Amino acid sequence: MNKHVFRAGERGLKDSGWLKSKFVFSFSNFQHPMRSAFGTLQAFNDDLLQPGKGFGIHPHQNMEIISVLLQGKMNHKDSMGYSTELEPGAVQIMSAGKGLFHEEYNIGEDEVRFLQIWIQPKLQNIRPRYQQRNFAGIRNELVTIVSNEEGLDHCWINQNTKISLGRFDGKTSTDYHFRPLNTCVFVYTIDGSLLVEGEELQAGDAIGIWDADKFNIQSDSNTAFIVIETVINQK
Repeated sequence: MNKHVFRAGERGLKDSGWLKSKFVFSFSNFQHPMRSAFGTLQAFNDDLLQPGKGFGIHPHQNMEIISVLLQGKMNHKDSMGYSTELEPGAVQIMSAGKGLFHEEYNIGEDEVRFLQIWIQPKLQNIRPRYQQRNFAGIRNELVTIVSNEEGLDHCWINQNTKISLGRFDGKTSTDYHFRPLNTCVFVYTIDGSLLVEGEELQAGDAIGIWDADKFNIQSDSNTAFIVIETVINQK
């Protein structure tokens, strides 16, 4: 087993007033030569968006873009004709493919906190697509929220990637088993604390694991975390 810990205090920071972002990997004004990506996970941002503010219409191409809404209320509009609202527990994915435009705004009275995740796609220049599911009811279990396997209970992604979300009220121990692919796993502590293979992770800490068949996650009380398993490379 190989592992690398990404500490919260080492993240890139950007405060635009209307948006406060924390970047695990190189993004925007944060450029780190040793943190360009982790496998095909290219971006992982923990964002706070102020009421009435947002991202105006802008383009994307050939990227799988996932948003996990943790608090607040946000809208989504895009060039495919989708116009939706997201509330806590919502997960949306855009397969930008050959190109699309979209916008997102905080339409509530409180700050929006959401995770912005970018995954490099398996197939290039596909027809753009959008999908949304809600997982507000997750309690005391680790649930698949995004998968390369199609289904009604999660969002589909154009990559050999699986994303799971866990929320636990009390202490628990979970064994995570790797899929039989050339994969690596990224675990991010949203709230609370974790113990992963002997590494203590507080809120904002993350760990990357590869060359393993399984590993153990121990969570403390009132803990939330996300697990991203993706391919190391495209070959």
